[in-house]
Amino acid sequence: MNKHHIILFLLSIFLIMGLGGFVSCSEEKKVYVVYLGEHSGEKTLKEIEDHHCSFLHSVKGTTTKKDVRASLVHSYKNIINGFSALLTSQEADMISGMEGVISVFHSDPHEIKPHTTRSWDFVSILEGTSLINSREELLQNASYGKDIIVGVIDTGVWPESSSFSDEGMGPVPKSWKGICQEGVAFNASHCNRKLIGARYYLKGYEAAAGPLNETRDFRSPRDVDGHGTHTAGTVGGRRVANASAIGGFAKGTATGGAPNVRLAIYKVCWPVPDQSLAEGNACATDDILAAFDDAIADGVHVLSVSLGSIPRTTYYTQNGIAIGSLHAVKKNVVVSCSAGNEGPIPSTVGNVAPWIITVGASSIDRVFSSPIMLGNGMIVEGQTVTPIRRRRLHPLVYAGDVEIRGTTASNTTGACLPGTLSRNLVRGKVVLCRNRGMQASMEVKRAGGVAAILGNTFNEIQVTPFLDPTTVVFSYSLTTIQKYIQTEKNPMATLLPGNTLIGTKPAPVMAPFTSKGPNRVDPNILKPDITAPGFNILAAWSEASSPLKIPEDHRVVKYNMNSGTSMSCPHVSAVIALLKSIHPDWSSAAIRSALMTTSTINNVVGRPITNSTGSDANPFEYGAGHFRPSRAVDPGLVYDATYTDYLLYLCSQNISLDSSFSCPEKVPAASNLNYPSLAIANIRGSTRTVRRVVTNVGRANSTYFLAVRSPLGYVVDIVPKTLRFSKLGEKHSFNITVRAQSSIEKRNVFSFGWYTWSDGVHVVRSPIAVSSA
Repeated sequence: MNKHHIILFLLSIFLIMGLGGFVSCSEEKKVYVVYLGEHSGEKTLKEIEDHHCSFLHSVKGTTTKKDVRASLVHSYKNIINGFSALLTSQEADMISGMEGVISVFHSDPHEIKPHTTRSWDFVSILEGTSLINSREELLQNASYGKDIIVGVIDTGVWPESSSFSDEGMGPVPKSWKGICQEGVAFNASHCNRKLIGARYYLKGYEAAAGPLNETRDFRSPRDVDGHGTHTAGTVGGRRVANASAIGGFAKGTATGGAPNVRLAIYKVCWPVPDQSLAEGNACATDDILAAFDDAIADGVHVLSVSLGSIPRTTYYTQNGIAIGSLHAVKKNVVVSCSAGNEGPIPSTVGNVAPWIITVGASSIDRVFSSPIMLGNGMIVEGQTVTPIRRRRLHPLVYAGDVEIRGTTASNTTGACLPGTLSRNLVRGKVVLCRNRGMQASMEVKRAGGVAAILGNTFNEIQVTPFLDPTTVVFSYSLTTIQKYIQTEKNPMATLLPGNTLIGTKPAPVMAPFTSKGPNRVDPNILKPDITAPGFNILAAWSEASSPLKIPEDHRVVKYNMNSGTSMSCPHVSAVIALLKSIHPDWSSAAIRSALMTTSTINNVVGRPITNSTGSDANPFEYGAGHFRPSRAVDPGLVYDATYTDYLLYLCSQNISLDSSFSCPEKVPAASNLNYPSLAIANIRGSTRTVRRVVTNVGRANSTYFLAVRSPLGYVVDIVPKTLRFSKLGEKHSFNITVRAQSSIEKRNVFSFGWYTWSDGVHVVRSPIAVSSA
């Protein structure tokens, strides 16, 4: 072969490789996660990274080792085995077919996002006992969470907040292996015996979105948003007297649910370029996985994750929170996650893995009353946390009557959308708007209005600290005010100063935004698991942020009101920490079971919990019910589950996340997972039988009797109907047979019921959700 032939041969090889193997460097590169399972513990850290780089080298061909390492973003070396890297789609496809690779998926920084005092007193009221006998006794028995370490994966922390004082706290637990990572405006002195560790994760974000704009956030664990500070304070903030939101609303003692827990902060969320903080954050999946990997190795006992997304069909193999949580649970770290804020739309609940405790959001018995006085003397109820000074009466107009012609349509008129109100018609007036959003208040201000009255379509009002005098009314009050404007020759109104009212009823009510079931990944796992306070919650805030998180708001606060399942999740995380302290031998599944089976589906007046439209809520909104922490300490029976049980469950989904585990020939149905609730999405042949196992953690000698309420259209039969225990730790199984009645239609509509086991002291309640198609 002559020189010319050699050149042609090499050129042909290059072209072949370019078309079918290695790819053109001009193709767009994105951050992909390559998930390999768990480390065996046999390799050094350098050997792990070299192994990860070998995958990259095999698809990048003649690229130098330096270039290969430059494309590597994260190398997970502690518990989780895998890495993230800048890859083309073709390179990602090639790696996905290699030996040992479980999954390869794009790390989308826009997919996962944050689910963004009095609440603990209200929880005690739902216990049905006095505050002293329930909440304080629980805290004392748990030593206020002393030496339990809660990791918070979020937007960081404002360490100077009084909520994170370490006054009177003992030494950092010897089990702690984490660090206090220094960075911009954050050094080792910002950690203490309360805030024992902090890390930040930026590599995935910067690989996807470019370099961090350091005028908008700190390259450190410091929180510029407020969300992470709020969730951390809700979990474990110290008791701070005379805390309040701006304007003095909700004034009282701010406290976390477990005031003496140790907090470890893992910052994974950053500002979205060219968007305000109010529009959300970007939380890269590969950064989240890195945080899980470190947190588990650091020695946390509980992980509180107020982040998530509506799950996709690839959820179990490509969701960083689901994958990270499975590794955490294997190491007996309990993971609590927010359910999401996409409600009231059905099938929007997120964080649906059965090894995660998924938390919905509901209200407490507190409102912030700010009435409107009309010119005829009528008082109309409104709510706000906006400071308002008493003013004289001003002319009152409806927004739909004072719009600039041509700026609205029939479905947007009266909404006070930006740029729609006429300055000439609005100046010096109070404006009634159909829309309750912040933009409506700002539009009234822009047009020269003196105050805004905003309409709300739900039965609960999510309060906002508006920049200008604004209050929010219910839809029926909106109608009342509109009729007054239409019938009065010179309608007038003024907003009265607001105040905090405690003990309002009924409560709780499900928050209008809380994401609902059924579980779109697998409706045979009922989600959410439970609900907790997440509506108008006061907690610590970042002083680098503002109450509204918009450029126009220059106010600085130490405590702020916030709503979301992001707020309910840390309530549950705190109680998990207390249960961990009292029952250190309980598994994650046992703790979930205790929380779920002792919860309540009734409000403080003994009626069923309702949703924000006034209808009775159901398990797709509240799961098993509203949590009752003191009762969860002594649940009587628990439904336990192991890591192997979760792998068996994944077999029912035709998924393997652990190469060391082989699915059996006969795979149990998904509904057979030993879960504290029961969901059956498709009763084939009109009958389905599943098995459950309970473990006695109550009294040694006890007998439990069965009670059942079958879902409408179905008959539920449970055998045996009596469970007798002679010792603690003893297990008993029972079979549940669900039969569709002949009259039931084959359609995708769920019916709900429940069953309980009771020994006269404990009532162990489980919800049932069934559909025939």
